[in-house]
Amino acid sequence: MRVDSHQHFWQPARGDYGWMPPDDATLSRQYTPGDLAPFLTAASIDRTVLVQAAPTVEETEYMLGIADATPSVAAVVGWIDFEDRLQLKQLERLSRHPKLVGVRPMIQDIPDVDWMLRPDVQWAYEALVDLDLTFDALGFSRHLANFLTIIKRYPTLRVVVDHCMKPQIRDHGTEKDELAFWSEGMRRIAGETGAFCKLSGIVTEAEPGWTVADLEPYARVVLDAFAADRVMWGSDWPVSRLRGEYGDWHSAAEKLCAYLSDSDRAAIFGGTATRFYRLT
Repeated sequence: MRVDSHQHFWQPARGDYGWMPPDDATLSRQYTPGDLAPFLTAASIDRTVLVQAAPTVEETEYMLGIADATPSVAAVVGWIDFEDRLQLKQLERLSRHPKLVGVRPMIQDIPDVDWMLRPDVQWAYEALVDLDLTFDALGFSRHLANFLTIIKRYPTLRVVVDHCMKPQIRDHGTEKDELAFWSEGMRRIAGETGAFCKLSGIVTEAEPGWTVADLEPYARVVLDAFAADRVMWGSDWPVSRLRGEYGDWHSAAEKLCAYLSDSDRAAIFGGTATRFYRLT
């Protein structure tokens, strides 16, 4: 089974996508299963994991409704409010849906880089462990050390790093030396924990007109550090449309993985996501 481990559908008229520019020609429009279907066919993708894009339980329910009506959607990664312990009941309720596999707090959008370490949100990680749900880790390089702390604190929490932790590829070669800083943090997560990683989202962190060569140093770190059995490909569609169409990124990812064995490529483009999210 070939799997896209990370894609979105949304309807801006819902009003809960606060991060979305209201006049962006690419993002600020509805995206439905019918819009994605031709790209899945062209890339021979059998199933997808639909991931939250709004910090509301209502959007999670909206996605579960789509999943119920869309056979290609194998699983949903939703959202609950980590700052509200009373939402444990919401999480327990949502977890009973057969396609709800985990949650993702939108940590990249939270100004406090230490938010994930706050005592008042620890209940949520514990609940995910108790309910055997997954945790999608969404952030930037500046969050790597804190994510390492959380993943080691909860060693049985099933974690996948979203979008390779969004290395700022456009800043490669600057004084900050993003590649070296990011590489160290990613290698520590790979070496010191059992976390997985999504090979996704990196084209939107590159300059317009990116090439496979621009992405290769970052993809190689992920592939070498995590290995194929902990790496899963994701499109991040339609966000990825900011830098190219579905097929552009899918083709680039295939080229980035071309040096691997057939079995490793099969894992990255389906097997790893199937195992991690327990897809059927």
